Amino acid sequence: MANLFKLCRRWSLLAFLVISALGLTGCGYNDFQRLDEQSRSAWSEVLNQYQRRADLIPNIVATVQGEANFEQETLKQVIEARSRATAIQATPELLNDPAAMQKFQAAQGELGSALSRLMVVVEQYPNLKANQGFADLRVQLEGTENRITVARNRYIESVQSYNVLARSFPTNLTAMVFGYTPKPNFSVTNEAAITAPPKVEFKSNKP
Repeated sequence: MANLFKLCRRWSLLAFLVISALGLTGCGYNDFQRLDEQSRSAWSEVLNQYQRRADLIPNIVATVQGEANFEQETLKQVIEARSRATAIQATPELLNDPAAMQKFQAAQGELGSALSRLMVVVEQYPNLKANQGFADLRVQLEGTENRITVARNRYIESVQSYNVLARSFPTNLTAMVFGYTPKPNFSVTNEAAITAPPKVEFKSNKP
């Protein structure tokens, strides 16, 4: 009798576990796991491309500094923007902190604008345009900016999918139970700031 009771308990426990697993699957738990990992992976690629851009800047600055009478203010803006962007620690917690995400975006947007302005100013210096080393760096920078755009778009899409799941019924109930809150995304305002063409006014050297 005791053995029969133990066997019934085991079968009951197994049935409970199976039902619980099916319930979690049906309420979107596994989807939250998948999309959370997907967004983290996409974010890592965004950071990799931003770091790639930051690593190119010292070589670009060194090359430009070799050009006589180059506009120092433009160069200074690039150096300072890079310093601000790399000073922000992109920790995993940043993915769930809208204020920190906005600050990160703003810093990267400033750096992108400063670099774009630098490339426009370079057009006024024939020696730099003809410098093969600088031309190679410019190609690398353009390629990196394209990779940033692709990586950022993938992250935006993955977060949108996650956030739709977190806000939709009945999966929003699962989100509340397990603490899956909507993630901050790249905002339209910051996207516009990053992609907007820079405005550059050249000062005449004539007396």
